[in-house]
Amino acid sequence: MGPWFSCKALVLGLLLMGAAQASDRIDINTADASTLQQGLANVGPHKAEAIVAYRRQHGHFLRVEDLTRVKGIGTATVERNRQRMTTGIMKSPAAEPPRRALPASVPRR
Repeated sequence: MGPWFSCKALVLGLLLMGAAQASDRIDINTADASTLQQGLANVGPHKAEAIVAYRRQHGHFLRVEDLTRVKGIGTATVERNRQRMTTGIMKSPAAEPPRRALPASVPRR
């Protein structure tokens, strides 16, 4: 097993680690207070409950930056946890540019 095998193993490990981290993100729109508290830095029980209460009263967060609307959550907390969070909201298909319709074929005579 030469150096190429070790290099390939390292690259594969990094790829798998990145995929695992992406799937381990906390959805701030569905997570309960316990999950928020355990998974996010500088978020204790009071802030976690405040996030859940805000979400119940105002609806889902569209962007992770919207978390700063919760009392006690500042931009520093959002930035520190940005890679750990997701809103779980995908871009709507309407955001894509519309496709041009092909002209109808004209029957030959």
